[in-house]
Amino acid sequence: MATDSKPRIAVFSGPTATIQNSPPLLTSNKARAAAGLPLLTAADGTALRFDSVRAQRLAAPVTVYIDYLSAHPLERDADGLYAAPHGYLDAGGAFHEQQTGAADRAVYRVTLDPSDGLYMLPYMALQADGRAWDEACAFPLAPQEQARQTFYPDAHRIYEEIDRFGLDSNGKGCLLSNVAGFDFFRPAPSGGYKQGLVQAERTDAGTGDIAPEVIGRDFFLYYPQHLRAEPYLAALARATNVVKNALAGADYAGAQWLEGSPTTEESMYWLNLVIDTKVPLVGHSAQRPRQTISADGDRNIVDGVKYILSNIWKNGGESDLIGGVMIVDEQVFHSREVTKTDARPGNYQATGGHGGVVALMGGYAAPELTYIPTKRHTWSSEVNVTRMPSVVPGVHLTDGGIVESPVTIKDESGDLIPEMMPKVTISKYTRYGGSGPVPDPSCEVEIMARMRENLMTSPLAGFIGEGASPYGAMGKGADLALARAVFSGMPVVRCGRGATAGLATKNDPLFVAGSNLTSTKARVLLMASLLRLGALPPAKDPAHPTAEETAATRAKVAEYQKVFDTH
Repeated sequence: MATDSKPRIAVFSGPTATIQNSPPLLTSNKARAAAGLPLLTAADGTALRFDSVRAQRLAAPVTVYIDYLSAHPLERDADGLYAAPHGYLDAGGAFHEQQTGAADRAVYRVTLDPSDGLYMLPYMALQADGRAWDEACAFPLAPQEQARQTFYPDAHRIYEEIDRFGLDSNGKGCLLSNVAGFDFFRPAPSGGYKQGLVQAERTDAGTGDIAPEVIGRDFFLYYPQHLRAEPYLAALARATNVVKNALAGADYAGAQWLEGSPTTEESMYWLNLVIDTKVPLVGHSAQRPRQTISADGDRNIVDGVKYILSNIWKNGGESDLIGGVMIVDEQVFHSREVTKTDARPGNYQATGGHGGVVALMGGYAAPELTYIPTKRHTWSSEVNVTRMPSVVPGVHLTDGGIVESPVTIKDESGDLIPEMMPKVTISKYTRYGGSGPVPDPSCEVEIMARMRENLMTSPLAGFIGEGASPYGAMGKGADLALARAVFSGMPVVRCGRGATAGLATKNDPLFVAGSNLTSTKARVLLMASLLRLGALPPAKDPAHPTAEETAATRAKVAEYQKVFDTH
């Protein structure tokens, strides 16, 4: 897509990504008419004015004739500024270089070639049984074997379409390949090759053959909605390894991560914490699928490239001083503070009350920094994968009680082991939720059940207490139950509920104060911290810890607090 002299950018495809989705391919009326099928009609039953067109490839060169000065309603108003047409079509459709009669039609003549790239053309495909395609599936709620995918398997085709059809304000195209080259990776993609892929058969799918892929294991989509598949903890570990190894293995100017809009903020904060890189990590999402009216994803991608190549993130230095960001709607949000509040463009907001928009894209001008965050990130993060030990202490339940045991979290190559990812649960405070006038931790059945399950299945685990804003106070019964979790080896972070703008400060040495983090961001940081620090030292009797056990637990909690104070 670009020469070696241009900077290269790594592009990672994440899960359930509207920015990598398109409307279903519907059989055009041209194809329906040719097959004798009922036509698509307007709401009142009348014929559609136009057939929809979709980006497709020509199989062979074709000569077309274009109406002279038909690209804009006012071209003919300035016809004296234009060169003569290529020729004329007579009433029978024959082409002549000179006009032969008053009824001749002035035209341009051009040969379209497959090498020119994609063209917007009617969609001619029918179903195998001869029916038209009216949605993504062969019929409503069809099983996955009879459902087509609307998500792209990686971003290669998207970047090609942006190059082919996207224009800047001066009418120029090739907005991406003009400035950079791109390598495409599929750490947790939204679309997959259910039949596998032999690379020799395709030139647009990265490198190497791909084995048959399974929805919910290898790729994660949300449309068709009845086939939705969400990623899980092991998928996050595998995706982290892909990003880590890609950025360590090549000299990239930066990286772009594409994901579904409700969760890009979490993934970007995770990458901001755990990826040891000195180049920018940029996340993008979209509120509207590609080619729909006012689709926002393409502009976000172009802005991300613009940000990476601007080097403003260095602020005159040699390394990224900003950390992971999310670029949407011409704003650059720091990954720590950004939150989606509604499903429409322009409704990402900076949460936490202390900044969050680190740069503006500048419109037609160059991007401009607005401030530099003080928190550690990427190469300076104390919880990046490079700084994580291979083995950390974990806890599990035995017949003799809770015991500490080593947990290997990285393999010999330094990759995270997917099965060892920490389990962190959010417990939410609500008023009028207690069991009665006398607090009883045993009545907090959700916390107690999760704590026991963690001890049996997750040697690295913890809780987020999303309490009253801003200080993170929970109900007394919940506090007692979470304290029992702490003495069972599971760190607990307190933060305010909602989009808190205040600081959840330290008021109990047993609990980690979550500052101004939302509960979802606190969860991400606690997961990274567990991989760096391991479990808390368990008490023999978590309901009645000794003074020595309490002191040891407080000392380990203080280590966690230091991470939360600086990240």
